[in-house]
Amino acid sequence: MQHTRHAAEPARAPNGVGAEQRAPRWLDQHAGSAATDIDAGSQQRPTRMQVPEFAVDAARLQAVRVISHDVSDARSKSFDMLRTQVLQSMDAKRWQMLAVTSPTAGCGKTLSAINLALSIARQSERSVLLVDVDLQKPQIASRLGARCEVGLVSALEGRAALSHAVFEARVGDHRMLVLPAESATLGSSEWMASSAMHALLQDIRKTFPSRIVILDLPPMLLGDDVIAILPHVDCVLLVAAIGISTVPELEECKRHLRSTNVVRVVANKVPVSNKKYY
Repeated sequence: MQHTRHAAEPARAPNGVGAEQRAPRWLDQHAGSAATDIDAGSQQRPTRMQVPEFAVDAARLQAVRVISHDVSDARSKSFDMLRTQVLQSMDAKRWQMLAVTSPTAGCGKTLSAINLALSIARQSERSVLLVDVDLQKPQIASRLGARCEVGLVSALEGRAALSHAVFEARVGDHRMLVLPAESATLGSSEWMASSAMHALLQDIRKTFPSRIVILDLPPMLLGDDVIAILPHVDCVLLVAAIGISTVPELEECKRHLRSTNVVRVVANKVPVSNKKYY
């Protein structure tokens, strides 16, 4: 896997921001059930919620270049640095919902979102929810080795409650909640701009107020999906790729993000350096 390095970009002023309950089936031998907390605000004790638990195979993660769960892997340090800087920026503004996107396909935005989420999950005082909002090409479930039958689309269509569309991914001693998406659907941009999507994002904020929420969005320049959902997120992480992303593409992204809080721009697929500490 190639190293990731990132550069700070100034944050701008923040934006204003009766379904059938059918539990999802995770078609894998590692699936089970676990209790997790639904946040209920500072005045109440968190409510225990039964969600499917999925034991992620660490060897599979390595094979698909997900490495931030492994502190012994030197490559995870890049994501730890990104994690710390992103969380510091979000904490300072009391932001909760981070969108991850890229100019075009092939920049590594989904892997960056998963690695960032797992890096956050390693911190004992943090919790994270990773949401697959790339309805054109959902990949998070498959990257983790799970098969999704009920997820984001089911919640948007009112066929499943939010609490029945999430699962808990367990990697060793670390856990994170995941809201996957079913197979690619038509009309993704219409879903992005819909009142159902807006209501679902508000429901996520209300249900998990103490969790960092990471949204894996489609590439920005492949349609209007990202533009439609930007008003409903707090901030954006833009993932570009050395040798793939061009200056004109980055300039176009900059124009689209003019009124959005950009916490970091990541330069992905940077050639590996052989330099070692001492």
